[in-house]
Amino acid sequence: TYRLSVAGRRLTLVLLSAALRIWAFAIWSLASTLRISYHPLEFWPSLQRSLATGLGVGQVVPALLMLGLIVATPLLIWNLLEEWAAVYTPTSEGLRFESLFGIVLLYPWTTIVAIRPADDDVDEPLDELLLSSDVSTQIAHPILRFLHRQAFGSHRLPLFTGLEDRDELITEIRRLTQSHTPA
Repeated sequence: TYRLSVAGRRLTLVLLSAALRIWAFAIWSLASTLRISYHPLEFWPSLQRSLATGLGVGQVVPALLMLGLIVATPLLIWNLLEEWAAVYTPTSEGLRFESLFGIVLLYPWTTIVAIRPADDDVDEPLDELLLSSDVSTQIAHPILRFLHRQAFGSHRLPLFTGLEDRDELITEIRRLTQSHTPA
């Protein structure tokens, strides 16, 4: 079984902390840019007042940027949490991947097409498994399936930089993939 090392968990916590701060800043900045209140009874009236007075480019552009951050940052946080909880287990049937909220996927050895570097320009290696089919259909809950797909894609699975004994896992995946490839 392979999971994030202590250093990998530490880095993920730092990234999570930064993402949460960015998200909080975006929420605060949107309210101050549009001059709205997040109080449940004041939100719609304050938004209507702000729109009625008219918004200039100096408000619209930052508001759209902050709105983009408000939507995208929780997806980044999900990705980091899924990385935090990732557990890889080579079995005789395939590579078993476990993560948040009971996500358990089995990637049969025959569906693993290749292992390739995800980014050649980084100091730390990040590889990914390329897959011939989408196994995320094994996730029954549609929201969890969507979140998993947006984090990793439907035809790839990252092998994170911070994995403990990562090189050993890659060697084992290559060995088992080759042994299950028809001649």
